[in-house]
Amino acid sequence: MLNFIIKRLFFAVPTILVLIVFSFLLMHMAPGGPFTSERALPPEILANLEAKYGLDQPLHRQILIYLKNVVLHFDFGPSFSYKDRTVNEILSQGFPITLTYGSIAFVFAVLSGVSLGVLAAIYHNSLLDYLAVGITIGAQVLPNFVMAPILVLIFTLFLGWLPGGGWEYDDPKYIIMPVVALATSFMASIARITRSSMLEVMNANHIRTTRAKGLPTRYIILHHALKPALLPVLSYLGPTFVSMITGSVVIDMFFSTGGMGLHFVNAALNRDYSVMMGITILVGVLTILFSLVVDILYAWIDPKIRY
Repeated sequence: MLNFIIKRLFFAVPTILVLIVFSFLLMHMAPGGPFTSERALPPEILANLEAKYGLDQPLHRQILIYLKNVVLHFDFGPSFSYKDRTVNEILSQGFPITLTYGSIAFVFAVLSGVSLGVLAAIYHNSLLDYLAVGITIGAQVLPNFVMAPILVLIFTLFLGWLPGGGWEYDDPKYIIMPVVALATSFMASIARITRSSMLEVMNANHIRTTRAKGLPTRYIILHHALKPALLPVLSYLGPTFVSMITGSVVIDMFFSTGGMGLHFVNAALNRDYSVMMGITILVGVLTILFSLVVDILYAWIDPKIRY
């Protein structure tokens, strides 16, 4: 198992470095620049700004300096739009918000999705199965950009139970609607994958053998069926977790939470390339990291994967 983890780490580190370099190159290949606007700046002012941020140096030197700052010091540099703020300060403000409601949404989606999928598979072709499938289909056709306004319309405008936007850490009312809007479509996908995988496992030969031995159904499900049935779900959870904890642009924009999605949109509109780079690299690193975690969990559940 240790050799398996070392091999995955051996591939993960170069992948992160390649991600940083390619992100930097693609950002510099984009038309325009961080100081491009409708009204062109005088050449002297533009030259001073480029010298201040190191944009007047050769491209390979800019890449080396950026790699050194990011890898050794985890420093994404200053923001081009907010003169008195760094990218690290912007990320430290937005990331905890999206991490909070994203983690809660992930736990909610996994627990509810796996539970619905397992129940639907156990009571296959029953009323409970049809009800679970109907719930997942309904949640699947209501993505977050549709679910968010519906929640605000019902729980804010009609009932007046929940605030329609904003963010306060000590008030759970601000968390409920972003969590539900973000988690529903992911919950539906997890439930469908769990149901199909569980149905396949429940018809396997080793499950028939355990039933023939007279073992209780609950014991068979928990000790023999659930573990292999979760393998396809695990492969889906890696990128899903990253998508949810890095936030959704729709959620941040619609509920005005002040999370990562809002900063990314503002950076794109303002051509704040350093903030866009910082968020892109953060999302990429988290994707690689949690894909590594999923691979390790996969190998722990199924020993054949290690070989």
